[in-house]
Amino acid sequence: MPKVQPVNNLHVVQAAARLDHVRYAIRDLAVVAERLAREGKTILPLNIGDPLNFDFRTPPHLIEAVNKAMRDGRDGYAPSLGVPEAIEAIRAEAERKGIRNIQSVFLTAGVSEAVDVCLTALVNRGENVLSPSPEYPLYSAVLAKLDAQPNSYSLDEEADWEPDLEDIERRIFTGTRAILVINPNNPTGAVYSRKTLERIAELARQNNLVIFSDEIYDKLILDGEPHTSLAALAPDVPVVTFNGLSKSYLVPGWRVGWAVVSGEVAAVKPYLEGVHQLLRARLCSSHPQQYAVRPALEGPQDHLGEVLSKLRARRDLTVSRCRATPHVSCVTPRGAFYAFPRIEISDSDRQFVRQLLIEKQVLVVHGGGFGQAPGTKHFRIVFLPDEATLERAYQGLRAFIEEHYA
Repeated sequence: MPKVQPVNNLHVVQAAARLDHVRYAIRDLAVVAERLAREGKTILPLNIGDPLNFDFRTPPHLIEAVNKAMRDGRDGYAPSLGVPEAIEAIRAEAERKGIRNIQSVFLTAGVSEAVDVCLTALVNRGENVLSPSPEYPLYSAVLAKLDAQPNSYSLDEEADWEPDLEDIERRIFTGTRAILVINPNNPTGAVYSRKTLERIAELARQNNLVIFSDEIYDKLILDGEPHTSLAALAPDVPVVTFNGLSKSYLVPGWRVGWAVVSGEVAAVKPYLEGVHQLLRARLCSSHPQQYAVRPALEGPQDHLGEVLSKLRARRDLTVSRCRATPHVSCVTPRGAFYAFPRIEISDSDRQFVRQLLIEKQVLVVHGGGFGQAPGTKHFRIVFLPDEATLERAYQGLRAFIEEHYA
């Protein structure tokens, strides 16, 4: 029964107590930004990673594939795991990346649903998943909903935001079920070395842990180096690899995500039965959009060259301007489209980003919303806008810091 409290003869339905710990910092300042926009202010949005808000466009052959699916009447329910041609294309892509012992492939409403389903099928109340700090806040929100215990391991800013392997090892204890790896990383833009990934796989192997590997930005590697899929390094370890069309194929609103589950069949079978049970209960993910998966993964990739060229230029501008700004330092991002600069100021980073928005209309996200080392302060930049917009934003950032912290 829901809790109710009488107020003026009304019974007010209270939200569940578990939501007290659910946060999503990326949209926290949206209300303030909307108010400023209504007042006629022009907001410089560096807060949400949606390429289509800027000068990026969906590849036409993907649009045509979805239009054809709808013309062909693909508007009913799809199979729970996804349409066969999409599953086959995802499996083939995973195999090209070196992933073996694939036990299941399934499509979801974005990676967000895959994360929710896969964590829900694994984690009991009071257990924990080793998650990075900083991290993409979806994971902590889902774990809070599951009444899991927080258990964050450090990313080392002094080592280009690579995971602190010793910190991971000392945080494995009774009740630890899995290790989460986000590579390329959101919010730092880090791309992890093969050596680091091998060490994480060995820790999982030694401690009977599942690995969740979020690789949604795997095609957005900014300096030309290859991306290593963690599951390819550990075919014997249970690994759930998350990916989707949203970022690399410029269709975030289509909500086409997926998971590839690999490992020894006997080890993952009971867990997979639980995952599949949840997938059946929610019926299916969006049907017509699934027909864009094969054309995306096996069709022309021409758009990626233009995307990477733009992102490299905007990354370089971002790092240059941050490093030229007093009290700001920035590790160079090597993947995705995020930077996570550090600020040396007296105020909290939450207060900093709020006042920066109000006074200069530059909208970024405070580092505390992602997690950060004690005593440090950061903010996340999305460097998707064109260079002229970024220049205006960074001029506003510098002026704000000089006015308040000189």
